[in-house]
Amino acid sequence: IYDYPESLLLEHGVMVIEHADFEGVERLSAVLGADIISTFDNPDLVKLGTCEMIDEIMIGEDKLVRFSQCAEGRACTIVLRGASSHLLDEAERSLHDALCVLTQTVKNRSVIHGGGFSEVSMADSVDSLARTVPGKKALAIEAFARALRRLPIIIADNGGYDSAELIS
Repeated sequence: IYDYPESLLLEHGVMVIEHADFEGVERLSAVLGADIISTFDNPDLVKLGTCEMIDEIMIGEDKLVRFSQCAEGRACTIVLRGASSHLLDEAERSLHDALCVLTQTVKNRSVIHGGGFSEVSMADSVDSLARTVPGKKALAIEAFARALRRLPIIIADNGGYDSAELIS
């Protein structure tokens, strides 16, 4: 934006952002519910966006403009910071995976109970079967049921949780 139009906008209390890439402008348009325009030929036809608060914040050494309580709210920014590019890449992959899971959860409302529910349910069914089978086969089936009951404990331990505390 040039100096003269910028000064006119600032006189009327309109905040001006310089050096925004087009992707950022598109996201901002979506969040604010505004039209993207390149000229001011027909100002009556332009849809202006709104939000409750705009402020400038510092994250590390970078200044960012934050838009809060936006009219449309169809986009957001997540800022990742880390000590190395390797760490940032890993954090970005983890965040991407989490957002994909969230997206699929919203699209498909079918839920499988977690926390070892399916494994314990299978173990109960296998135990019921073991009671109907005679001889050594019953011992093998019971061992399989015990193995199924161990899976939630192993998963919790691998996830860094205290499995003894979780099952008690």
